[in-house]
Amino acid sequence: MTKIWRETGFVENDPWVIETDEVKATGDQKPLLTLDELIAKADESNDGGFGVLIKPADNILKLEPYLYRLEIVAVAFPAFNDGRAFSHASLLRQRLGYTNELRAVGDVLIDQVPLMLRVGIDSFAVTNETAIRRLSEKRLPSIPHHYQPAVRDAEAGKGYSWRRQAKPAA
Repeated sequence: MTKIWRETGFVENDPWVIETDEVKATGDQKPLLTLDELIAKADESNDGGFGVLIKPADNILKLEPYLYRLEIVAVAFPAFNDGRAFSHASLLRQRLGYTNELRAVGDVLIDQVPLMLRVGIDSFAVTNETAIRRLSEKRLPSIPHHYQPAVRDAEAGKGYSWRRQAKPAA
């Protein structure tokens, strides 16, 4: 069973569905399109309110012309050791300026949630029972220190990220 979690708690009646041969969006539900499906639909209409599922091998830069038409971007974590979605999330937030919902789907583990929050992911499709239990108990692991800049600072502040920030012009 998949539960959607945000920092405010679990979300009821989330409309977004990853369609498969067995599961189709019905009624008030909306499908998360693949990158190719999104491009095809967006190119044939002026509609907005789309949702897209970005897989690890997808070229995130292809989304740039469509970002203003997206309600949600879901980045796939197919396995705990595949971190390409971290890079996708960081690029979406920092380089492309995407501000709408950014969701982690797939193998979302409790230990990675704070790191996902730091790169700008703000909702999580969680299936792991341990993660669901810990999130419902508000027992999120903390990361007090870090060495690299991110969308969000760690609890202790900027850490050493100042070393990589551009110096203001004199």
